[in-house]
Amino acid sequence: MASSRGSRPNIIFIMADDLGWADLSCYGREDYETPAIDELAAGGIRFTHAYANSAVCTATRVALMTGRYQYRIPIGLEEPLQGRDIGLPPEHPTIASLLRDNGYRTALVGKWHLGDLPKYCPLKSGYDIFWGIRGGGVDYFTHELNGMNDLWDGETNIDRVGYLTDLLGDRSVEVLEDYAKDDAPFFLNLNFTAPHWPWEGPEDEAESRRLKEKADDPMPIQHWDGGDIATYGKMMRNMDDNIRKVMDALDRLGQADNTVVVFTSDNGGERFSKTWPFVGKKTELLEGGLRVPVIVRWPGVAKPGTVSEEQLMTMDWLPTFMAAAGGAPDRRFPTDGLDVTPAISGNPLPERTLFWRFANHDQKAARRGNYKYLQMGPNAFLIDVVADPMERANLKDRQAGTFNALRHEWRHWNDTMLPPDPQAGRHGFTADKLAEYYGVDS
Repeated sequence: MASSRGSRPNIIFIMADDLGWADLSCYGREDYETPAIDELAAGGIRFTHAYANSAVCTATRVALMTGRYQYRIPIGLEEPLQGRDIGLPPEHPTIASLLRDNGYRTALVGKWHLGDLPKYCPLKSGYDIFWGIRGGGVDYFTHELNGMNDLWDGETNIDRVGYLTDLLGDRSVEVLEDYAKDDAPFFLNLNFTAPHWPWEGPEDEAESRRLKEKADDPMPIQHWDGGDIATYGKMMRNMDDNIRKVMDALDRLGQADNTVVVFTSDNGGERFSKTWPFVGKKTELLEGGLRVPVIVRWPGVAKPGTVSEEQLMTMDWLPTFMAAAGGAPDRRFPTDGLDVTPAISGNPLPERTLFWRFANHDQKAARRGNYKYLQMGPNAFLIDVVADPMERANLKDRQAGTFNALRHEWRHWNDTMLPPDPQAGRHGFTADKLAEYYGVDS
């Protein structure tokens, strides 16, 4: 195993939480600016047809970690992840464990959401360092959800004072400073919780206290109550400031020229997000629930200031990073993704079909080329998402051959996945509350 950095790049993978496709000023947001992220885009490549593996959080994170469709293992069927003894199996190779086996130092700062102690932990899945939260979302000041503190240093529950996004940015800088002391390449996975609810900007401690008084409500009051577009903008600007901290640290430590930086989101946006020109949001297989920003700054590979329409997916990052590290995915668990380095360098990728499903809505989707097969309950569609990004014109009768081919391909793919778990996401919720959570009939 190689122990020196050599030509292998460092990797920083930054994932926002519930960020809409157009929530960055370089993607079209106009009521606030994200200058640090915009600078990343100016220094690299910005993708406009990149997708999350799912319209919800845990499922996409499973795909990131395994480089495979999330429906291949039980944890990938879960959302919301509520109290079940299920998680990412420690024996399953991950993006972190494979990089670590190739000589990388590995750290996860931020959100895990892939299972609880004692069975499941980032330290059991390839990370040398974990500092962050284990669940889906916490209050930004108390770091609690429903009265339970969820801030961890490794396997130790800790108390810290501060706005969570700032704490994650500061801890990431500390990790980089430590990693700069030796020659081993590093992989820093920075998973912000912003702009996920609760809707609290860095000066909203009064809102935090109000929410704490309601911590015993049966559904998270943070999700349903409070917030506005101005608060959302403050959360976004603060996350951008913390990305600036990390980028400044890279420069100061002399690591910027040998570090790949990727910025993206785990799924589409929530109520205050901008997804124009798409419709749909988190939990929906419409473009607004799946299409995410992807920005890659890779000195010597990504041409600064470029834009690509190549189709990427979350599970592509494992084979891409393994290729950069001089390794390969585990042959026992072949990746469903692609090494997208050619696209990052401005070249085309081979055409392929991308697949999704979301059992709680009985939703199905597949995209190949310009065309998307979409099933929403009993209603089926064929959409040219390039000509019709708002997904309004149904071409399934006009182009029946394309529709039938994509639908057949989806069914064949689905036969190779685990069947939906009828209990997934239901533990701790009544049928009415689950229906309310997803906005569908129970």
